[in-house]
Amino acid sequence: MAEDLFESYYAEKLWEMIPSIYRHEDGLAANPGVLRGIVQVMAKQAAILRRSQDRLWEDAFIEWCNEWAVPYIGDLVGTRLLSALNKRGRRVDVAKTIYYRRRKGTPRILEELISDISGWEGKLVEQFQKLVRSRHGLDPFPGTLAGRFSGTLPGGTADLRNPRISELADGPFEEYFHIADTRKHRGLDGRYAIPKLAFYLYRLKSYKIDHVTPFSLGNGQDFTFDPSGRDIPLFSQRLRSDDWDQWHSALEWELPAPIPCRLLAHAEYTINGVIVQQLVDNGLTLGAAAELLTLAGLRFKNESSLLPILNTFVNKAEILGAANYNRLIALALVADCGKQVLLPDAGTVSTNPLEESSIIVGFEPPSNTIVSVENTTAGNLSGWSVNTDKSLVIDPEHGRFRFTTVPDSELIVYGSYHYGFSGNIGAGTYTRSCIGSLVANQVKSGGGTLTAADLLNDGILQISDNKTYGPVSDKLSIRNLTLYAGNQQRPYIRLESDWILNTGANTNSTLTIDGCWIGGIANSNVSIILRGNYERVVIKDCTLDPGGSNNANGEAIFPVTLKIEGFVETLCIQSSITGPILLDSAGTVEQVFIDDSIIQSVNPAVKAIDIRQGKTDIERTTVFGEITVHELYASEVILTGTGTVKNTQEGCFRFSAAPRTSKLPRPYESFLFEHDTNHWFSSRRFGDPAYAQLSDTAPAEITRGAENGSEMGAFSNLLNPIKLDGLRIKIDEYMPFGLIPIFINRT
Repeated sequence: MAEDLFESYYAEKLWEMIPSIYRHEDGLAANPGVLRGIVQVMAKQAAILRRSQDRLWEDAFIEWCNEWAVPYIGDLVGTRLLSALNKRGRRVDVAKTIYYRRRKGTPRILEELISDISGWEGKLVEQFQKLVRSRHGLDPFPGTLAGRFSGTLPGGTADLRNPRISELADGPFEEYFHIADTRKHRGLDGRYAIPKLAFYLYRLKSYKIDHVTPFSLGNGQDFTFDPSGRDIPLFSQRLRSDDWDQWHSALEWELPAPIPCRLLAHAEYTINGVIVQQLVDNGLTLGAAAELLTLAGLRFKNESSLLPILNTFVNKAEILGAANYNRLIALALVADCGKQVLLPDAGTVSTNPLEESSIIVGFEPPSNTIVSVENTTAGNLSGWSVNTDKSLVIDPEHGRFRFTTVPDSELIVYGSYHYGFSGNIGAGTYTRSCIGSLVANQVKSGGGTLTAADLLNDGILQISDNKTYGPVSDKLSIRNLTLYAGNQQRPYIRLESDWILNTGANTNSTLTIDGCWIGGIANSNVSIILRGNYERVVIKDCTLDPGGSNNANGEAIFPVTLKIEGFVETLCIQSSITGPILLDSAGTVEQVFIDDSIIQSVNPAVKAIDIRQGKTDIERTTVFGEITVHELYASEVILTGTGTVKNTQEGCFRFSAAPRTSKLPRPYESFLFEHDTNHWFSSRRFGDPAYAQLSDTAPAEITRGAENGSEMGAFSNLLNPIKLDGLRIKIDEYMPFGLIPIFINRT
């Protein structure tokens, strides 16, 4: 809604133009206010006309125009419009049409189209460059290849002396070469041929989360970045420039994807006069400086190749002293290597170092003390054993880190990192615009216990950081309680026992929980129990941990169950991830609304949803497990377990999927299946970046089964199939004649 007050302005202006006698009589009539009501209707239309006039100039520019004007501007430049559902892609396409045509047929434009049209990130590879061939004199020396991980000759056989390069196989940055495969592309078949262009797509988003309380294994040295103790892969952040003139083909660390140990350990060094002068200014003697200058211009592939040479110097004791050596390797680390990009350097002065790096481990207080790049190394911590002289070891593949010596007990450890997920569902550090109007009565930060005094029976509590909170006190007299996380924050609330939320003697109470991740302690079943009388309960942008895995100590993480033991007139679950939702025999629910969510039961003996009263309305939701409800209205829903509806004479089941054994209202345009559904999803384990994402093997009835042609399930609103269709159209339009595009999902 516009806040220009035009409606009030025109209402008063028109009212003043009416003779006072008629205004007076309007207040004394049998139905007073009729004339005033007519004036307000006219004022509303006058305001619409005024806004339209004010925007006439803006509607001439694609950056500012209303949606209705986009096709008209597109017609002026003669572009082939994309689907109206893909609003962002359509607008970008119109804005850059002339730019595209001037560079038509170049790899640059084809790779740019991935981000512009779909909003994903990606990498284009001309597959003829990956075919085995004879080497010729114009080929670059292997050491100058972008990956710099092997000595594989261009077009030649693999260098098996370096097994690390096998991790790059079948990806956009691989160094292996292949024989031609002219078959139609299907999985790993038909990828490599002269006319084929491979578009590697990275569909997952990278979310940054700052100053998290890491999960401690209890010895003061070993931690997981994830506050629940799960092993999760850390993600690199998107580092592509939005400036068209600054474009270059994507490097591995510029794409939002899981960080392999290989990439975090990729460190190359070069020494020059500027670096040596900085060391001299810091106290290095001229004799040692002269020896270092003999290495100027050389590029060392790792620290291990630099150290043996430094050990041959006369002044090696001075150069390899802790102060000089640490500063040397920090300054000599080249800009285009994984370690430099992903970790904070010693000179980080930004108020938010996470903007300049992907992973940070630091201490509070003070909050700006971070472990810098020269004191950090990558390693495999699956067994928590590593041999290094660095102070910090990070395992990005498991999301673990280890201090080689126990830090000062007075320091509070924190972690900052990026994690991956498909979209804005569940507790996350994305923008939640709807909370902008909330004014908190109390603000909590720093972690620790949530007491009964913190949670107001009639008020709003805001948690303003990403710390871990717990234990949590019960509330026994709720009238209008709101608990929400600050915008772009994801606090973790750890329950040590059942959390009872009771209205007591109050009736028609309201409860809202927004933006929080609620989990339990290890090896313990906990529930959120609703008792009393509620008019409305809203759980929005939350995660009630569905469990299903172990923490780094090997202890089971059990689901947090939502149990209804009182009266709830309306239960709303929006954009959330939850464990089972159960109605107790003493509870009552009139209406349940679930949309854009993931509901999971990891225990086959427990239903994902068991609400045998009232009306249940589910839209764009993925349910892992069985459900039993009284009356069901479902649209764009995936049920992996049997659905049982007591009243099949009412309700509907449209554009959805369920096992054929389900008892449902008459399905409309739905998919009833008999086989296993596990392969439909990239992952069904909460904590994985691809959790609940449809896989490449999911049937077309699922991936394009929504009413608008998108996919069914929780990520229907992402419009991934529609974006892919638009990308195909534009690739065909700007691709050189005779080539064949293939699309490969990397995430």
